[in-house]
Amino acid sequence: MEIQSQRQITHPKGLYVLFFVEMWERFSFYGMRALLVLFLTKELLMQDAQAGRIYGFYNGFVYLTPILGGLLADRFLGYKRSIFLGGVLMMFGHLSLAFNGLWTFYLGLGLLIAGNGFFKPCISTVVGRIYELEGKPELKDSGFTIFYFGINLGAILGTWACANLAEYKGWHYGFGIAAVGMLIGLIIFGFLGRRVNPNAFLANGNQGASDSETEDPKQNRERIFAIMVFSAVTITFWASYEQIGSSLSLIIDRYVDRNILGWEIPAANYQSLNPLFVVSLALVVSWMWKKFEESGRHISTVTKFCLGLIVLGLGYLLLSLVTFGSTEKFSSIWIILSILLLTIGELFLSPVGLSLVTKLAPVKVASMMMGFWFLANFFAHVLAGELTRYMGGRESLSGFFLIFFFLPTITAIGLFSFRKKLESWMHGVK
Repeated sequence: MEIQSQRQITHPKGLYVLFFVEMWERFSFYGMRALLVLFLTKELLMQDAQAGRIYGFYNGFVYLTPILGGLLADRFLGYKRSIFLGGVLMMFGHLSLAFNGLWTFYLGLGLLIAGNGFFKPCISTVVGRIYELEGKPELKDSGFTIFYFGINLGAILGTWACANLAEYKGWHYGFGIAAVGMLIGLIIFGFLGRRVNPNAFLANGNQGASDSETEDPKQNRERIFAIMVFSAVTITFWASYEQIGSSLSLIIDRYVDRNILGWEIPAANYQSLNPLFVVSLALVVSWMWKKFEESGRHISTVTKFCLGLIVLGLGYLLLSLVTFGSTEKFSSIWIILSILLLTIGELFLSPVGLSLVTKLAPVKVASMMMGFWFLANFFAHVLAGELTRYMGGRESLSGFFLIFFFLPTITAIGLFSFRKKLESWMHGVK
């Protein structure tokens, strides 16, 4: 099986193996995450602010540990062992959540945080390396968008499976099926991992790049500065975007008309809208970037980031306008349209950012720099959790949504004004 670009240039064969491993890992991650805030407020009877804070810190630490996991992978473990170890820890984390008890709940969260630290930066780094090893770096943006398609296909399946099992069988069935998804991912990796270029798993084994001793230290330093700037920019993006899983989930549960033909859709099922839109649009966006390249009209990374931030903000502006001056429940159609805009913003920014880090990072710290990219998500999720406290009741929703219009929009303006300096630090990387 080979996935092909619009030019009929084949992507590396190992892409489809990594695609399915990541798909099942994201099945477990997003399936469990769709339940988390609702479980905390409905089952453990926590207040909204406390639940939002736990959700924020959990998701934050999920993205903090990759900087340590990436460092251990670069220096000692290599990427193959790190991916497998991370998957095993996450599988046991989901199993722990499936048992009754507060201590098993927090143990499960801890195992998930630790496992993600090993798994997340390494599999993304390997995706970038297989392109370097085959001499196809120009296909990275397209390849990472295809990889992103797999992430969100897993999120669709996981959200629906976990949400519906939790709704009709019980919370712990929902958490349990997430463990099954991670097990399937481990089986695929164990049996098909050999089809990925083995050099892609070696720490410092990227044959497509020169050793750091022969590279220009100033150029490396400035490229790292560029990664830091792009990472910092994503903080306001993800702090706004991640309201999907916390405040927006509660708003959907309480203030949205979810009845369709007499059936009330479980609030957690709305979590599948975002990955569904990603699956529908990811290949379209990948094709669009390729067509721009083929026509000689290159869209810079800075421009893609700015577009992503602005479109995300428009999604929240729509909700602010819809909820202004009313205390009634509002139609699901506005939630659907808003999440569509959030998804388009995500596709303009997130896969492009993953690709960019693999292009800019010096080879000997490639996975650690991927961990640094995810470190920004730590601050973003903590900020997202803290901002949940401003949600208030139905009458204050319009002002609440405006926060997440202004945050990314102001960031986009600042980034665009800094673009020339930032692009000079990238030294020709597009």
